[in-house]
Amino acid sequence: MLPDYLSKAKPNPAAARAPWYKNTAPSYAGIFLWIAFYNSIAAGTIAKGSLAVCLLALAVAGLLSYALYYLAPAMLGMKTGYPLYVVGSSTFGTRGGYAMPGLLMGLLQVGWLGVGTFFAAKFILTALGMEARPGTAPFIVTGVVWGYVMAWIGVMGIQYVAKVATILNFIPLLMLVVVFAKTAPGMAGHVPTEPDPFAAFTLLVQMVIGFFATAGAAGADFGTSSRDARDVKWGGLVGITLAAVIAGGLPLLSVAGARVLNPRIQGFNYDTVVAAVGGPLASAMFILFTLACIPPACFSSFIAGNSFSTMIPGVSRMGSTMAGMTVAIVLAVTGVAENLIGFFTIVGASFGPICGAMAADYLRSGKKWAGPRSGINWAGYGAWAVGFAIGILPFLPVPPEVQRLAQPAVVYSFAAGFGVYWLLAAAGLEPEVVRMPAD
Repeated sequence: MLPDYLSKAKPNPAAARAPWYKNTAPSYAGIFLWIAFYNSIAAGTIAKGSLAVCLLALAVAGLLSYALYYLAPAMLGMKTGYPLYVVGSSTFGTRGGYAMPGLLMGLLQVGWLGVGTFFAAKFILTALGMEARPGTAPFIVTGVVWGYVMAWIGVMGIQYVAKVATILNFIPLLMLVVVFAKTAPGMAGHVPTEPDPFAAFTLLVQMVIGFFATAGAAGADFGTSSRDARDVKWGGLVGITLAAVIAGGLPLLSVAGARVLNPRIQGFNYDTVVAAVGGPLASAMFILFTLACIPPACFSSFIAGNSFSTMIPGVSRMGSTMAGMTVAIVLAVTGVAENLIGFFTIVGASFGPICGAMAADYLRSGKKWAGPRSGINWAGYGAWAVGFAIGILPFLPVPPEVQRLAQPAVVYSFAAGFGVYWLLAAAGLEPEVVRMPAD
């Protein structure tokens, strides 16, 4: 017998789908326009590589994010109408799918919601000239209101997430363009102080794909709202590849130019550069950063809601999402979320072998969904274990040269997940397929 999350799954009908520019592209672009992506993108990169090398790395990372992490899950979602947690039951099994990618994705999004809520509350209070300290009454009230409003928008569905993103994406984009224009005169004078083009290139690829990994797997959910393969491809190329280059490239170039124009700037963070620009822009910085937090917060709420409502169908989508947001709010208002970014980045990188295994399963099945496989698919779990061990290598206490050569670990972990799944599946470790009720 199929578990409830499969037996009660209903594919998204064709009538509920829309063009790529109304859902997939703006939603994904909103993720890259979040300050959590680009605030530190120049740190450890422009000191080692030329701006040409760094921009090339961003373009390569955007293409790899699209081709390796997004495309197969999105095509599966489009072809079946089912979200990640249903189509993932082929790669990991009907029982194995509960943990991976099912609840793992939902729990990870709760963590990111906590991080986003923390920074949104901090930015709002700072913009108002108030003390932005976790645990204080203003911080708690701000975090609670922000969190539940974002959760509500996410529960309403992808069309509302996309509408929010379509409007609000222009605000941080405008800010990036204005700062770029102010700092452009200094860009030609940028010279790497610690030349190591290889390290700069691989670190940028790691930063972009490591940030994007879980969102790539969620491409299955966005694929359910795509009408055809054209929507899947254009939504990804514009919302992922192009957005990564623009949202990563403009801040990176701005930091390089600002440091040449103003030698007093010591750091590499983008918000430091914006503050150094001065004038009304600097005063409005935190308000703009807050607005830029809205699309990714809605995105995470939407994906968390999909995860919990699919894996625990007996609980309403609104109820499970609000419960998850309550946990996120607690993490945010207590200040715990401020220290979780590194942890969630590592967990996010664990989706490298998940996406690799799903891509191998997709290709082996003739570019279609094979259907849920009985029990636990050990080919999928074996692929994840090997890929995860490779993916976390740079985060372990290994010699610097090993860390340098281990990047981009998130790409190597994908390749390991893909290769191991293919080998184990060829060896007969895939369980039998179980028919869905609609078959």
